[in-house]
Amino acid sequence: MKLHKEGRTIIYGSYFICIALTLGLFLLYGFDSFGAWAWFVVSFVFAAFNTIFFRDPVRHPIGTDRKVCAPADGKIVIIKEVVEKEYFKEKMMQVSIFMSPLNVHVNWYPIRGVVEFFRYHAGEYLVAWHPKSSEKNERTTIVLRNEHGQRLLMRQIAGFVARRIVCYAEFEKAVDPAREQAGFIKFGSRADLFLPLDAKILVKTGDKVRGGETLIAELPEN
Repeated sequence: MKLHKEGRTIIYGSYFICIALTLGLFLLYGFDSFGAWAWFVVSFVFAAFNTIFFRDPVRHPIGTDRKVCAPADGKIVIIKEVVEKEYFKEKMMQVSIFMSPLNVHVNWYPIRGVVEFFRYHAGEYLVAWHPKSSEKNERTTIVLRNEHGQRLLMRQIAGFVARRIVCYAEFEKAVDPAREQAGFIKFGSRADLFLPLDAKILVKTGDKVRGGETLIAELPEN
């Protein structure tokens, strides 16, 4: 397992602060100082958490032009028919994945295709499971089109704790889950998929999924 590039500065910085301030406290108050040891424990736990949070495990994404893989690790919290209001403006199947702070927070492209639409939205920081978080929170929207002309929408959503979304999508860029990542959500929070109504959904609410390696749905053959 390696560290994700989005977290290296945070990880190295947290360990530096932990070590530097601990040594300073020991020099000022001695090695028998309870406060110095307490600071060391708390700061080291925080640094270790950052290391775990920004892990970038080896994955073998299985998404293809029609097989839709999970864009993130986490738990399926929503599967329902909704009206997608931003791009398609029609009824679609929404599948939402909630990421806890302990999940891997790398995001993967769900299918192989071309980025037809990309937009970043500044917004609020409602808790990730709030029904309106998909529309009101800080988020990015990516629409992918496969070689058969089928399209789906992926949305990265920041939550109450998450305050930073990183997305690597570029307009008209060809992407492949097996070759590249879609982005990273720092300290949060949710990923939504909006699929055609005739897509075959392969998961159910409550299922735990692995980004890139769990099939979420299959798009129909033309």
